[in-house]
Amino acid sequence: MSVAERRVELKTSKEIDALRAAGRLAARLLDAVCKEAGSGVTTDDLDRVSAEFIRKNGARPAFLGYRGFPKTVCLSVNDEVVHGIPGPRKLAEGDILGVDVGILLNGWYGDTARTVAVGKISAGAQKLLDVSKESLEQSMRAALAGGRLGDVSYAMQSVVEQAGFSVVREYGGHGIGRALHEDPHVPCLGKAGTGMRLTPGLVLALEVMANEGKQDIDHKQDGWTVVTKDGSLSAHFEHTVAITEDGTEVLTRI
Repeated sequence: MSVAERRVELKTSKEIDALRAAGRLAARLLDAVCKEAGSGVTTDDLDRVSAEFIRKNGARPAFLGYRGFPKTVCLSVNDEVVHGIPGPRKLAEGDILGVDVGILLNGWYGDTARTVAVGKISAGAQKLLDVSKESLEQSMRAALAGGRLGDVSYAMQSVVEQAGFSVVREYGGHGIGRALHEDPHVPCLGKAGTGMRLTPGLVLALEVMANEGKQDIDHKQDGWTVVTKDGSLSAHFEHTVAITEDGTEVLTRI
């Protein structure tokens, strides 16, 4: 067993129940924010929607203040990959918006993300969204007890690259529980049959970050927002899953 595997915290069925409650609340928050994402709406407007939703449901924002992040949710537009900071920017017809939400409920974290269209988008942008979503679906199907972590990452990467897109190398998914980010790290690329063994009790936030153009990224001067280096569009999808004896459950679906 590697050092990384020894650091992984497996969850009991009772703890997975608590993570399921947090995950479902995060899923409801994601739906609420995505519903409000329209032309003329600012990303700050959506952040306020998020803050109000979290407060009304007796939870706490997972991202606000995390390592100094200044807002409630991450909202990334067009060439912004992840960690976009909400502000005065108005969404416009044809934009794509990555919505990444996290909540803390009764000591347990829920984390999920989706990229949505603002009005009518280009065929190329729609293909990127469709492929990225399918990439996440395939990676979740590969997250089975007895398999390897590399199987999950390989499934994710394969779908994206077979469509002619690229995956981000520097960021990925993670374990989740009483901490927002736990071991193991789950990259967007990998080799099947390699990596740690997937065992019941493992809870993972699986994240796909796919670029329409090249894989290379950069960071804005705000110190948070990750962008594609070539200015191409980027999509982000995330679900939290629990690996159990009976199969793999998506905790962030309502």
